[in-house]
Amino acid sequence: MAFIHHTTLTPTKLELLADWLPKQSWYVGGASTPELVKAGGFRLDDPEGAVGIEFMVVVDATPQEPVAYLVPMGYRGAALEGVPGEALIGTSEHGVLGTRWIYDGVHDPVVMAQLRALLRGEAIPQHQSRSDTPDPTVTVHGADPDGGLDVRINRVLRPAEAARGSSGHLVAGWTWPDGTTARSVLATMASR
Repeated sequence: MAFIHHTTLTPTKLELLADWLPKQSWYVGGASTPELVKAGGFRLDDPEGAVGIEFMVVVDATPQEPVAYLVPMGYRGAALEGVPGEALIGTSEHGVLGTRWIYDGVHDPVVMAQLRALLRGEAIPQHQSRSDTPDPTVTVHGADPDGGLDVRINRVLRPAEAARGSSGHLVAGWTWPDGTTARSVLATMASR
């Protein structure tokens, strides 16, 4: 199980994401810098214990209607080779672990392998900020332990519990800036 260090991260994840997010093709905000709020998410454990894996939901409170985004992230102690430049969200100094390279999880093979394991029912989602604590609010529907999986991550989240036309899907929640909660499909899977 992953151990969560309660320490500093400089710059913070939200600071890194405020710069990185507007550069993504799926970003729906305007030209201004987003006002990001951490709104939800969960973690997965790397069986090798080398990569931190987090699925963070952030809300951009800048637009008239706030927008929720899912950003899967891989935290590494060294640069990841063979990925495109835009895969790197940024580097940050961790108060205990030193320099961390933070990657967009869709480009990190360990993050994607563990997401597939979760969708097959072979991994347990963990609480975002507590060590060794499963998160029962994160649910997988229609897991297929025998099938090969192609995974689609929903980057812009819209409240809904069900995925249309999907053999399986991952559902989790977040909290809007006004305190209301929502749940949505974060990822869907299909047999190869």
